[in-house]
Amino acid sequence: MSNLKITNVKTILTAPGGIDLAVVKIETNEPGLYGLGCATFTQRIFAVKSAIDEYMAPFLVGKDPTRIEDIWQSGVVSGYWRNGPLMNNALSGVDMALWDIKGKLAGMPVYDLLGGKCRDGIPLYCHTDGGDEVEVEDNIRARMEEGYQYVRCQMGMYGGAGTDDLKLIATQLARAKNIQPKRSPRSKTPGIYFDPDAYAKSVPRLFDHLRNKLGFGIEFIHDVHERVTPVTAINLAKTLEQYQLFYLEDPVAPENIDWLKMLRQQSSTPISMGELFVNVNEWKPLIDNRLIDYIRCHVSTIGGITPARKLAVYSELNGVRTAWHGPGDISPVGVCANMHLDLSSPNFGIQEYTPMNDALRDVFPGCPEIDHGYAYLNDKPGLGIDIDEAKAAKYPCEGGIPSWTMARTPDGTASRP
Repeated sequence: MSNLKITNVKTILTAPGGIDLAVVKIETNEPGLYGLGCATFTQRIFAVKSAIDEYMAPFLVGKDPTRIEDIWQSGVVSGYWRNGPLMNNALSGVDMALWDIKGKLAGMPVYDLLGGKCRDGIPLYCHTDGGDEVEVEDNIRARMEEGYQYVRCQMGMYGGAGTDDLKLIATQLARAKNIQPKRSPRSKTPGIYFDPDAYAKSVPRLFDHLRNKLGFGIEFIHDVHERVTPVTAINLAKTLEQYQLFYLEDPVAPENIDWLKMLRQQSSTPISMGELFVNVNEWKPLIDNRLIDYIRCHVSTIGGITPARKLAVYSELNGVRTAWHGPGDISPVGVCANMHLDLSSPNFGIQEYTPMNDALRDVFPGCPEIDHGYAYLNDKPGLGIDIDEAKAAKYPCEGGIPSWTMARTPDGTASRP
């Protein structure tokens, strides 16, 4: 279509699932033609709105929305300094919205623009957390009844039922022999307390219980969430080999990725890495040196579909599979973007999925259908999802810093969350 131009860019903030979300809406001079993208940076929700409204919008208005690559390349350097999470999330929302527009213009789903379907459905994993082994087991059995074949298993502490302070750890670990969390000093700084040593000792006990009770007919994932020392992560990966995990996620922090070489030399446990990466180039040495098996990528933090599809192709050439990040703090628009990549990537590995409540599905018509552990997208042009702005306005965002990011070890030292 000749003379197609971007006429307006706005940010829609909403929290129908209890988590702050940001959606970019790009409007054009073609009546009724617009695109949606996910720019959610929950921990800085109002800052990302400001970045879009004050910087990305003036940059975009008047441009041809079909020039996705050019807009991405010029947008990423428009602030000179680049690849920070704030502006990358803003750019991601723009990028997804442009792909949505492109699909609508072509009359095709985005996955067709990316090469077409490589599979008929998208296998999912969901979270099965609990305060002890039995509770985790019960939650897994419930998910298996729903048809899930992959689950993420977390017991207490990170991803568990509470994570309030050391009291939770003491309650949960009291059942396990010879594991006692460390005591805190008399005066305790406010925060979310976590004992990494007690945690690392408890994880093998969890999977020993689960394999004994559930066998090997279900795939297990575990997320370390970078909360232990590199040496502890190596030992954990070695110990967990016998339980045949689908993968162990983020065993080390981004600052410690050099330790992955030693981990790889000592353990055959599959590794996924990269939830906290903000630049596709951060995966390159890990892929080149065969240090990971899955790219664990938050698509909206690296800049959207445009860089994600390149990362997927590069991974494919090196035998690495995809595992896009899919927590509750991405919008349903972001969920759909993940799944269009899933359908079109031959090296798809697995997709994390957080169930959506009725309010989310009401605000975002066109959410994926979930059936027996698989996701199915509709065949509408673009991303296939919309937003009801009037309903979205009923769920205002609160902002602030989530409490779970204020992590501390038993002696009160600030820790990675």
